[in-house]
Amino acid sequence: MTTSTTVLALLPMAIGLGEGAEIRAPMAITVIGGLLLSTILTLVVIPVVYTVLDRSP
Repeated sequence: MTTSTTVLALLPMAIGLGEGAEIRAPMAITVIGGLLLSTILTLVVIPVVYTVLDRSP
């Protein structure tokens, strides 16, 4: 939930709205990408890897 609010708050900056936005837009895009990637890793990839490695023979 924190990730979604942060991403939504950074969207106007990433789109480039406002004065001087061309300077701030790359940072906003980078932060949004990092948050989304870390969320996907935390909620999907790590549990799947754990499940695959934890299977008993």
